[in-house]
Amino acid sequence: MLDRRTLIRGAAALAVSRFLLAARDAQPVDAPLRGPLDPFALGVASGEPVRDGFVLWTRLVGVRGDRVIGWEIAADAGFRRIVRRGRTVASAGRGHAVHLEVAGLAPGRPYFYRFHAGGHVSRIGRTCTAPASADRLRLALTSCQHWEQGYFGAYRDMVERDVDVIVHVGDYIYEKSFGKGPDVRSFGAPEPRTLSDYRGRYALYRTDPDLAAAHAALPFVVCWDDHEVENDYVGERGVATADPHAFLARRAAAYQAYFEHMPLRPSVLRPGGEVRLYRTIDWGELARLHVLDTRQYRTPHPCDAPGKRGGQVVRTCDAARDPAATMMGAMQERWLARSLADERARWTFIAQQTLFSRLHLPDGPDAAYSDIWDGYAATRNRVIKSLAAPAVRNPVLLGGDVHSFWFNDILRDFDRPENAPVATEIVTSCLASRSGPEALFGPALRLNPHVRFLDNQHAGYVLLDVTRDRVAVEARAVTDLTDPHSICRPLARRTIEDRRPGVQA
Repeated sequence: MLDRRTLIRGAAALAVSRFLLAARDAQPVDAPLRGPLDPFALGVASGEPVRDGFVLWTRLVGVRGDRVIGWEIAADAGFRRIVRRGRTVASAGRGHAVHLEVAGLAPGRPYFYRFHAGGHVSRIGRTCTAPASADRLRLALTSCQHWEQGYFGAYRDMVERDVDVIVHVGDYIYEKSFGKGPDVRSFGAPEPRTLSDYRGRYALYRTDPDLAAAHAALPFVVCWDDHEVENDYVGERGVATADPHAFLARRAAAYQAYFEHMPLRPSVLRPGGEVRLYRTIDWGELARLHVLDTRQYRTPHPCDAPGKRGGQVVRTCDAARDPAATMMGAMQERWLARSLADERARWTFIAQQTLFSRLHLPDGPDAAYSDIWDGYAATRNRVIKSLAAPAVRNPVLLGGDVHSFWFNDILRDFDRPENAPVATEIVTSCLASRSGPEALFGPALRLNPHVRFLDNQHAGYVLLDVTRDRVAVEARAVTDLTDPHSICRPLARRTIEDRRPGVQA
């Protein structure tokens, strides 16, 4: 039987740039494709699992014009028991991407799928529906994968660990090179600014064999952070792209390219250029995952230094506590408060992009780093109040962005460490990038008693095993980012107990 380990050993996608150059002549709809071109070189993917379905994705390369493609879903890897088949359109206006919403299937079981176009057949993908009732869930939490700075072998570990869902909380691509240190490979292109540029960057990423195999083997739940557009942007305000009109054009191109390459529902596209990514995913009555978007709706960073934009250490900054400043936008914040007030799952997970807990800095008690939740303390206080709603039994915040592992107790007042925690925070390190700033994070354990574990030396991901009584949390570290065959090893293990917020040994 073809299982996830077999899928990960499938052939890697060929170099996409070669395919794009080969597309010289327009192809009529349904016409056979000529030559050695593989239209499915970018692979397949799935996401958004619900009780009766999911979203299936692929994107054709090397074609022009709208194309009709076929698809099949089977209950077995050999496709002897096909349960659904049909045809859909890969439109040129969306980069020949397909976002197929499937419904009406049985809950809590695996399915296999593939696509057909012009005599070619895609690789086989494996996905699953969410269960109607569940006693366990295995999540992989990941973020921050820089193409140049490391290989993506952690995805191979996720597949081998047989996780149910990969939760990616942002920085799926990087738009630029940064930092000192040896690189293992090159973007081979300048920083993206147009739709074509961003499409090329995602296409490059999908040639990584471990990333492509993970997409084929496991459903993803995704949201973006900043590097999918440009570093440290907030809302409609750029950093490197200071001109507002140029930035909005760049952001629109980046948003479209992101959508075109992710297994998302078409309904996330809204009028005015919004891509609405905040949503909920249920895993029976065991767990509910609330996915937040903390980039698109943000107000500008508080207390920017003159002539400087982006995240920075700010001191004595009243604007960071301004109730009008927002990390999430008023509509998303109201949505989250309503959702938490009506929570019915045993475990409430909130997937968002960055460090939620207070980070006391060596610069003094009034110092804060403006790009994390400390820059928007009033929003954080309102979220903490919502987490304390009677319906919320076990709140757990999930985050990334800071290129280091953190296990934290969330306090109602971080200046009163003697108080009992109200929630738990788990932050994953980068999947493949360099470590976070030592000047900020080195003193964190000494200055922040609510930080229960911190590692700023390793890349990797977090594995969460969810049962009715506890969540087993394991930071898994990549042994060598420069080795494409590197393995992951356990770095730290902790637990979260039912009705006992905070990190336990």
